[in-house]
Amino acid sequence: MPGFRRLLFSRFAAQWSDGVFRAGLAGAVLFNPERGADPLTIAGGFAVLLLPYSVIGPFAGALLDRWDRRRVLVLANLLRGLAIVLASAAVGFGLAGTELFVLALLVEGISRFVGSGMSASLPHVVPRHTLVTANAVATTLGSIVSVIGGGCAIALRALFGTGNSGSAWATSFAVLGTIVAAVVAARFARGSLGPDAVDEPDDAFVAVARGLADGGRAALAAPTVTAGFVALFAHRASYGISLLLTVLLLRYSFTDLGLLKAGLPGLGQLAVGAAAGILLAGFCTPRLVSRFGRHRVVLASLLLAAVSQAGLGLPMLLPTTLLAAFLITAAGQVLKLCVDSAVQRDVGDEARGRVFALYDTLFNITQVVAVSIAAAVVPLDGRSPALLLVATAVYLLGGVGYLLAIRRNS
Repeated sequence: MPGFRRLLFSRFAAQWSDGVFRAGLAGAVLFNPERGADPLTIAGGFAVLLLPYSVIGPFAGALLDRWDRRRVLVLANLLRGLAIVLASAAVGFGLAGTELFVLALLVEGISRFVGSGMSASLPHVVPRHTLVTANAVATTLGSIVSVIGGGCAIALRALFGTGNSGSAWATSFAVLGTIVAAVVAARFARGSLGPDAVDEPDDAFVAVARGLADGGRAALAAPTVTAGFVALFAHRASYGISLLLTVLLLRYSFTDLGLLKAGLPGLGQLAVGAAAGILLAGFCTPRLVSRFGRHRVVLASLLLAAVSQAGLGLPMLLPTTLLAAFLITAAGQVLKLCVDSAVQRDVGDEARGRVFALYDTLFNITQVVAVSIAAAVVPLDGRSPALLLVATAVYLLGGVGYLLAIRRNS
């Protein structure tokens, strides 16, 4: 399937670029000896990464159903490359705060647009009966390529230096991925990636508002989906709190321990562990659901995350924190796959895309809000047992909410 192979290579180049840019920017803002990163700055960084999914995602869906997706992939990748150059220059000149975050938000927003375009294009390059497998391959391998990109950025910072200048050079290498992604996408014929027909309202704002409202009604009408949303809300809020604490601990509290590293290399190890957790969840979830049923697997995932949060997170040691991150990410991915399958099975095809758009919007906003609230009260060194206990309690409350939602609608 040459079309799938071409789309896959374009995705890999774009996601490698994502990994380089995000790790480079994290190094520039959070682990730069020339800058001080407080919790609110870190919360702003999370907002930059997550809000494009919430704000731009729904519009991306509406616009990608109007415009030639091949042209979108080419032009958006080139525009993203320009934004990366501007953001890298801002890092080099020592800009911080609003100016840098606006540029980073522009990069991430365009990245979200590219990702949505590739997902929407997939049915045009593979047979319908292979969609699930093709999507799993693209998503899993793409996540690994993104982690590799992050590792490249960490290596480039070691080569160029950890100050503003070195961080700028490391971040700027992300532009190479956008150029490759655009060149590969340009090899598709015009119109070959869709859309085949346009049935959206003429006004994109009307299309988005109507789509989110329809998605909400469809989600409420499916009890398993409503319950799954409750569980995922709990995970996103709790995960956001623990991720903020972990970044602060890596930045200000932990020191290297043999092969385990603190600082930005430690964040890289955290990302590798998270990727391993996602990979493990991808292999295990179908077998677990087949043997135990989806409801039990969801509840077990929430319980595993809560136990990992309290048992491994509370000691606040580098080894236990990295292990907790692996287990919590794996549990969260199992949970997400269960909820995804509930949406795919129990929501009609005519509303499924709108439910997923609502899904992205609400859950990423939830994580941003949780991180922001935690940032207002967490100490600079990240040592806050009280917040970890709150995150643990949120997981347990999510399990209770899931059970109540299922029983109320059964």
